[in-house]
Amino acid sequence: MTMPTPFIKITGVFSFAICMIGSCTMRKPFNSLTEQEKKEGWVLLFDGASTKGWHLYNNDKRASTWSVSNDELICGPDIRFDHMDLVTDKEYKNFDLTFDWKINKGGNSGVFINVVERPDIQATWASAPEYQMLEGTHQDQANPRQRSGAMFNLFPPKVSMDTTRADEWYTSRIKQQDGHLEFYLNDTLTVQADLTSQAWTDSVAKSNFHNFPAFGRQTSGRIALQDWQKAVSFKNIKIREL
Repeated sequence: MTMPTPFIKITGVFSFAICMIGSCTMRKPFNSLTEQEKKEGWVLLFDGASTKGWHLYNNDKRASTWSVSNDELICGPDIRFDHMDLVTDKEYKNFDLTFDWKINKGGNSGVFINVVERPDIQATWASAPEYQMLEGTHQDQANPRQRSGAMFNLFPPKVSMDTTRADEWYTSRIKQQDGHLEFYLNDTLTVQADLTSQAWTDSVAKSNFHNFPAFGRQTSGRIALQDWQKAVSFKNIKIREL
């Protein structure tokens, strides 16, 4: 067998390095859309630099813990501020929503859909189903209906997902079409529900949400990010209306 010359070895290493550098520089930037995504109708809900397109629930003017840093939309754990959820300026009915998130150790957060924003409704969770996000060591992990990918306190995830690694990024997806809901975690389907069905009405009636008349009665509304004591970060939030 003929042994490669040192020049061939060096050239091979150099070519590999160039390929690696090229692949890094071609990586899609955070909080951006490809031309194909734009053609498909995707739009960003977070521009990576500001909270444009969002406001505190019921337009609360108090100082909050939401901020933007390093291309991330961050809800910090600062106890000096009241904790308030962030909601979209726009309402949505039929949509495909994806977002990346990471959460601190012991963290508990969520994303709400079909939020009704009215002064007589005290919080986002009083009207809106929640996509649950839970760091795996949190005590609520013992309740299947409160694990990551669940519909909080209503439906457990079909597949139990490992989110025990704090500060690791996860990808979630929420799809709604005429009240038919699908939740995904890292491309795995975790929940299916039909908000127009008798089964949904019965599930709400058996839950702690039956005390809230507006809960789960609508198939459109705002999208909200939950502020819940422990730090949570979001990026690559994008939506496509169906």
